[in-house]
Amino acid sequence: MTEIQQKSIDLKPEEITQKDVVIAWLRFYYANEIPHAFDRYIAASLLWALMPILKKLYKDKNDLIAAYQRHLLFFNTQLAWGGGTITGIMASLESVRANDTYEGKPLSIDDNLLYNTKAGLMGALAGIGDSIDSGTMQYIFIAIALPWAQEGMAIGALFPFIAFSLYQIMIGYYFSQLGFKLGRNAATEVVGNSMQMLIEGLSILGLFMMGILAANYIKVTSSLSFELSGKNFVIQETLDKILPGILPLVVVSGLYLYFAKKGLKVTNALIGLTVILGVLAAIGIL
Repeated sequence: MTEIQQKSIDLKPEEITQKDVVIAWLRFYYANEIPHAFDRYIAASLLWALMPILKKLYKDKNDLIAAYQRHLLFFNTQLAWGGGTITGIMASLESVRANDTYEGKPLSIDDNLLYNTKAGLMGALAGIGDSIDSGTMQYIFIAIALPWAQEGMAIGALFPFIAFSLYQIMIGYYFSQLGFKLGRNAATEVVGNSMQMLIEGLSILGLFMMGILAANYIKVTSSLSFELSGKNFVIQETLDKILPGILPLVVVSGLYLYFAKKGLKVTNALIGLTVILGVLAAIGIL
């Protein structure tokens, strides 16, 4: 074997396996917010996740340096839905590019395509992931654990964190494998009809859970009572017979309308709610 032939073999990209993609996803999960920077956000996290894959693909030092540099451009997305999917897609696209480079073919995956793919997906997938994970799933886990917490059980405090972490690891694993398998077409699957049905179902489930939380853990009652024709009428007893939980529902609905109109100004909402409830309690209505 000639020296040129040996060098060609040494530079040949290795095959990327599902195990490599799993490791990349777990590395991204671990390092997600650690190297957070103003100008690059979490680009360094994605690069660190992809480093073992890039080292298997690019045996030439200059090609490897170029691969590192193109994954250090601005990047920011949601952990599992965005991070998992894009990690898998980048592994797939870099594999194609590395083989083109090795075989001396015109690049079918250039720098612009790689970055535009990330830029086009990171915002859309983050929107989906935030609404499902942060807006729905974590509250479902909290609702499950609240009865345990009220009973003084440690699992009530630990369960939401453990369950949410395991959920994100599993969903990120699925999307990273999907991204690697389908490449750029993975985004179509993530935002496709079947996934939209799942998202709508989870949103409805989240609304049910929030209703359960409001009914069971928000305690607002009326102390108002009066006599009429010699008979004492207690407003709270009447409300309980007509529509139990109507006062907590009014409070939650009022907060929702405030957030919908004014934005998520939590501090202002808490101060305003405290003042309103305090005044109503002072005059004997609550």
